[in-house]
Amino acid sequence: MQTLRTLDPPVITRAIQAGNRLPANPGHHRSLPGRGPHSRQSPHHPTRAGRHLGGLVLSYVSPESPPHVLPCGWRVVLGKSVLSTFLTSKDQAVFPNMVWYPFFQDLIHQGFSRFRHREVVHLSRLRNGLNVLELWHGATYAFKDLSLCCTAQLLQYFLEKRKKHVTVVVGTSGDTGSAAIESVQGAKNVDIIVLLPKGHCTKIQELQMTTVWKENVRVFAVEGNSDELDKPIKAVFEDVAFVKKHNLMSLNSINWSRVLVQMAHHFFAYFQCVPSLDVHPLPPVEVVVPTGAAGNLAAGCIAQRMGLPIRLVTAVNCNDIIHRTVQHGDFSLSETIKPTLASAMDIQVPYNMERIFWLLSDCNSQVTRALMEQFERTQSVHLPKELQSKLSAAVTSESVSDETITQTMVRCWEENQYLLCPHSAVAVSYHYQKLHRQPSSTPRCCLAPASAAKFQEAVLTAGLTPEIPSEILALERKETRCTLMRKSDDWMLMLRDTIEDMSQQWRDRFLNAAE
Repeated sequence: MQTLRTLDPPVITRAIQAGNRLPANPGHHRSLPGRGPHSRQSPHHPTRAGRHLGGLVLSYVSPESPPHVLPCGWRVVLGKSVLSTFLTSKDQAVFPNMVWYPFFQDLIHQGFSRFRHREVVHLSRLRNGLNVLELWHGATYAFKDLSLCCTAQLLQYFLEKRKKHVTVVVGTSGDTGSAAIESVQGAKNVDIIVLLPKGHCTKIQELQMTTVWKENVRVFAVEGNSDELDKPIKAVFEDVAFVKKHNLMSLNSINWSRVLVQMAHHFFAYFQCVPSLDVHPLPPVEVVVPTGAAGNLAAGCIAQRMGLPIRLVTAVNCNDIIHRTVQHGDFSLSETIKPTLASAMDIQVPYNMERIFWLLSDCNSQVTRALMEQFERTQSVHLPKELQSKLSAAVTSESVSDETITQTMVRCWEENQYLLCPHSAVAVSYHYQKLHRQPSSTPRCCLAPASAAKFQEAVLTAGLTPEIPSEILALERKETRCTLMRKSDDWMLMLRDTIEDMSQQWRDRFLNAAE
């Protein structure tokens, strides 16, 4: 018998309900503050910002947790949708009793109802052992739709039930903003404010955000990069009284519920690619994760910790802080962010690495606090030897240039008539390199975070012809709306004023509806 550790089912609901400030939950799974004392938090805590005592909320799967048994002959997920993986029926093993309330399944089905593929997530099996897991069949053609549609459905359910309101504040490098807006636009109990880096997103990414004219949506175009626009957001969330007054939360991968949902990507990838479940121990599958802020990588590390036999590879562009950290323990900023074809990964502060450090340091909050506080002071940390050794054992890494990205896109098209987005090409380039260096019998699955349709400029740079869906073509005919944040402006003041204005408008609407 092969065993997998599992999450206590109610932790999923509590994750959405409380944003990122989960209660410590006795049993199989606990969610704890990564830098502070391990205290209980109310599942209805009004602060949904994703930080606790200065650090991110993290996952703990205790070594002594009673494992649930996965029979070696278990095949139910093979050939089925990612929904079957995430919402298994009560007699299945990976997430037993996941559907503990009837409404949960209904809400998740509703969230996935706008996905264009019947499987929600689709695995394309291509030449030379290339497996591409398409995570981008949602409304905005990016993998963020998967986690955000679940998060938003559950969030709105609990807000409506309790007659509460939240203001979501999101900083985006491209895809998160549009997926977050899509997930909550028109929601009567949720307002959303998105900051995008002007000139650093693709035209389509910007249009997906700036063409939404719903009353509960505000978009700012910031004269800065994605790391710079995070600074006023972080400053606002550090004002605890302000956060509590306006019920602020985030839908970036700083939000713990997103990481929970992203764990399903890894389980689905494994069960789609594993050659057999009739052997013991279960054979490994290599999962290649292209990443910027490391949310999907953190989800994979937690899945590993639960016992899923995956070998993780993280693939990044030339903004390579994660690669340097894995290879050499060098968690330090470069002088500048380099613009690349894989623009959504042009990030220097991969904040989910904090979760990975905590998990691999045996959930040591003191070590995590020391590392992250030093990084915040000096922008440079060298990992302790033991932690770096554990990280490099858990994760392999690769850094990819723009030239390699375009070569990979061209090769995949020539061999398969299959268009990759530049971020997916970062992952697939690792597969092609391994074919030449050391062919392996271990199956490999490359996560594809976005459709090539969103990155026409990169497709053209590779000398290929974009395939543009009608929904995306229609964006260019729509009127746009956004507010410019100039370098000379006080970004934090503009953000605070907007939050206060939207909160007041909601209170006025609520009072009018009650009369």
